[in-house]
Amino acid sequence: MPTSPEHITPPADISPARLALVATTTSNMVLILDGEARIEWVNDAFEAQTGYTLADIRGKKPFDLLPGTGTDKETIARIHAHYASGEPFEEDILHYTASGTPYWVHTCSMPIGKAEGVEPGYVVIQTNISDRKHGERGLRIAASVFDRSHEAILITDKHNRIMDVNPAFARITGYSREEVLGLNPNILSSGRHSKAYYQSMWRSIEQNDFWRGELWNRRKNGEEYVELLSVSRVHLEEPGQYFHVASFSDITALKNHARDLDRAANYDELTGLPNRQLLVERLRTARQHADRQKRSLSVCYLDIDGFKAINDEFGHDAGDKALKTVADRLAHSLRRGDTIARIGGDEFVILVQSDNPEIVYQRLLSEVSQPIPVADTFITVTASLGAAIYPDDNTDAEGLIRHADQAMYAAKEKGRNQFHIFDPGEDAFRRQRRNQLVEIGNALEHNEFELYFQPQVRLADYQVVGFEALIRWNHPAKGLTTPGEFLPAVENSHLEVPLGSWVLKEAIHQMNLWNEAGEQLAVSINIGAPHLMDRSFVHYLESYLQSHPEVNPEQITLEVLESTALEDIQRAENVLAKCQTLGLQVALDDFGTGFSSLTYLRTLPINMIKIDQSFIRDMLQDDSDRAIVESVIFMAQRFEKPTLAEGVETMAQAEALMAMGCNLVQGYAVAQPMPASEVLPWLAMWRENASCKTQPEPPASDTGAGPGCSTGRDGTPSGRSQTLR
Repeated sequence: MPTSPEHITPPADISPARLALVATTTSNMVLILDGEARIEWVNDAFEAQTGYTLADIRGKKPFDLLPGTGTDKETIARIHAHYASGEPFEEDILHYTASGTPYWVHTCSMPIGKAEGVEPGYVVIQTNISDRKHGERGLRIAASVFDRSHEAILITDKHNRIMDVNPAFARITGYSREEVLGLNPNILSSGRHSKAYYQSMWRSIEQNDFWRGELWNRRKNGEEYVELLSVSRVHLEEPGQYFHVASFSDITALKNHARDLDRAANYDELTGLPNRQLLVERLRTARQHADRQKRSLSVCYLDIDGFKAINDEFGHDAGDKALKTVADRLAHSLRRGDTIARIGGDEFVILVQSDNPEIVYQRLLSEVSQPIPVADTFITVTASLGAAIYPDDNTDAEGLIRHADQAMYAAKEKGRNQFHIFDPGEDAFRRQRRNQLVEIGNALEHNEFELYFQPQVRLADYQVVGFEALIRWNHPAKGLTTPGEFLPAVENSHLEVPLGSWVLKEAIHQMNLWNEAGEQLAVSINIGAPHLMDRSFVHYLESYLQSHPEVNPEQITLEVLESTALEDIQRAENVLAKCQTLGLQVALDDFGTGFSSLTYLRTLPINMIKIDQSFIRDMLQDDSDRAIVESVIFMAQRFEKPTLAEGVETMAQAEALMAMGCNLVQGYAVAQPMPASEVLPWLAMWRENASCKTQPEPPASDTGAGPGCSTGRDGTPSGRSQTLR
């Protein structure tokens, strides 16, 4: 509170004029007010600060002129009260210039008059305190930020001793302010980071006055957490004096979330292995490394053989457990730097960086073949593995995976439980095959196939005992196409069963049409192993026979290729036995061309044996072929099975076969395969010629010659009989 003017005595040696100069020249704003607190005079400093001139404001009250919208109303009220009472006072108040600019002043008002012998009034001295107010405001804001910040803040001196921490520090770390003052922040250290890591941090602070990064620290309760830390070095005015301000936030939850997102995006949920996305990234990196190191790498595509059966028999939960077991075994069998990824179902892709990858391939196959615990038992599975080797196969990451996949299918076709290395030339062939399969599938859909029929004749009396159904393709561009041009592509493909079913259905349908025409003709139908072993084969056959009751099942012969491997001989035996129960006959076709002749003959329920045409063709010139034919006929006789020789092209061959004891023949010596529309006219002519006791000349026909009428074709025709395989 200012001293009352009554107690102020000016020095005797200072004149009033000199004292007046003080009021005029001071940088403080000086106002002289009358007894009603109206302005009588202001100094130059007031005019300069406020923008008001004395002429403009003389007679006006300052508290009516200078306050503005931001001025505290309670402060104004107190000033009014002070003037009303005539008391001296001091107040901080927000004023506004003539142009509307706010500024803070400290106002000191002193009443004058009585002791000085002058008219009553007031001397008001105002000091601009805007800078101080702004500084105070900044400090209040800083203090508020410090206290209310969600980030932990700590301040350390130049010796890295904690000077202060905010409440967020205590919340995050568990340490109170009182517990850490004067301590080194290393009390939070988790021990995860190396000494070199901290040295690098302090080196950055020394050089740049700043460092930012992630740290693993430990809370008071021992729990580890990840913080995002920023450290700034703040220099003071005194040389060599500074302190550190560090702020950090707990990003543990964020890191865990990012880890979860990364796992979801890059790892398989069931096995924990990398998925295709992460695999491709690693493969791209591995290719670059291989280029720099001038080394090779392998991309392996591994598929478990028959894994679907585990799900079907034991359920998907058991299948998942088995799959995880296999994944763990494969992962543990690899070296550091290799990668195994699950890309779907029971399919894995393995990145192998080895100069001897074939050893790794065998190890992987061996791991899969180990017994797997499933539902209180143990099962054994195998795998097929395809490999693409870079840079021999110089393509991108996706191309390597695709080529390894193709090689895997080749391994399956080779018999499974083995590996196959991708070959570019082989790939071109497979692409051609795939394109051909697409074309064949379209042909099946658009009914472009047709059955031809080749007669089978009994040598004893030259009677036609039946016909073999043979498929042909009426290609829209190539014309009539023989089976040798398209059936190899169908073998072991997804089209083998549908195409076989079409042949079976069409043959029975044709038999029904012949029945309606008064002819009950027997037909032989070739059945491929995949078609025979299909679970729906017997059911489909029985259903179709029931829909054609006019057809006698005993007139249908199913021809099973001896050269085709039957993976489950017991199942094949059961299927064929069921077919015989339905009344059908079973013939073993191409006998002698495979490795299972005796096994099939001993195990399968066979009604007839067909001798392959490869032995018939040269048997009159080749003693080995003749010996094979004689052996097959002898063996069939011992098993009491009739024999049918395929590919008989001359009557000399037919006569030789009759002498050996062969029962039936089929081939160009009898007739070429013919459309269904030509069967009945041809049959009529054959029966007529066969009845000739004097063996007259056969009818002139491209379809062949009759027995006893001519020697028929004694050379090799341009084409040979083709059978459905």
